[in-house]
Amino acid sequence: MPELPEVEVVRAGLEPAVTGAVVLGVQVHDERALTRHDGPAEDFVHRLTGRTIAAAVRRGKFMWFPLRADADRPDVDRPEALVAHLGMSGQILLGRDRPAARHRRIVLDVQPPGTDRDGAPEAPVQLEFVDQRTFGSMAIDRMLPTIDGAPAGHAGRIDGTDPDADWRRRIPFQVSHIARDPLDLAFDDDRFIAAARKRSSGIKRVLLDQGVVSGIGNIYADESLWAARLHFDRPTDRLPRATLTLLLDEVRAVLRRALEDGGTSFDAQYVNVNGQSGYFSQRLAVYGQQGEPCPRCGTAIVREAFMNRSSHRCPVCQPAPRQRRR
Repeated sequence: MPELPEVEVVRAGLEPAVTGAVVLGVQVHDERALTRHDGPAEDFVHRLTGRTIAAAVRRGKFMWFPLRADADRPDVDRPEALVAHLGMSGQILLGRDRPAARHRRIVLDVQPPGTDRDGAPEAPVQLEFVDQRTFGSMAIDRMLPTIDGAPAGHAGRIDGTDPDADWRRRIPFQVSHIARDPLDLAFDDDRFIAAARKRSSGIKRVLLDQGVVSGIGNIYADESLWAARLHFDRPTDRLPRATLTLLLDEVRAVLRRALEDGGTSFDAQYVNVNGQSGYFSQRLAVYGQQGEPCPRCGTAIVREAFMNRSSHRCPVCQPAPRQRRR
């Protein structure tokens, strides 16, 4: 499943083309991609066609595209956004006159703002929402004010000349229960540490809990725990504050390195908007490296069952916790 770096790479790739762009047309090829949309495909098409996209925003693994208010659309009486979740295998491809992608579910034709070198309007581009396993989705959703009053998520460009545009401090209802991610400027380290230390569950379960911290999936949890020398089942209520602070530092470092490398690709299911794979997989220390030597001590990496999936660790650098006494 795409995690924070992969989704951010897609968001950043879409941003120049969609910020200020007008949606010229919408084609729904598979209504299964609208499972999160409150209404039929006709409603999705009607509410999106002709709208102007204000920005491309991300929190954790969710992306959304705030839609500007339109005086010519009396049927739109509240702030809305186009929300996208890539699910297990979703992609959003960007281009002009490209062959139709296999497993395309939704296609948006958009008119970017600005002009080309000759002063003519930019040519329209297509956004293809492609999803092999059909767990991803798109939806138009209402926007709510953020609880803390801070910007709702990461948006690289500022819409127009107003850095305090209303959409910046609004979040789609479907995303409002998702905690901020560690790269969010408004992420509260103290709040995360307090929430973690109130739990007796293993630290990896906390890292994967989207209500506590978002954007960290199996790959980056394993890599961060290895970097912090923590076993995935260490109870968080017994971890010192200094250890949790170190772990957050390592999480951020791992996520930033993955962003530099364009994310992690093991197959063709994750690609950026141009169809290119990320190459952070070449720098993985433990995830998927079972049997390989630990980059730090040389001990063979092991793979263990965890929550219907797997965890990877070094048995020496990340020893199992002692059992609690009863």
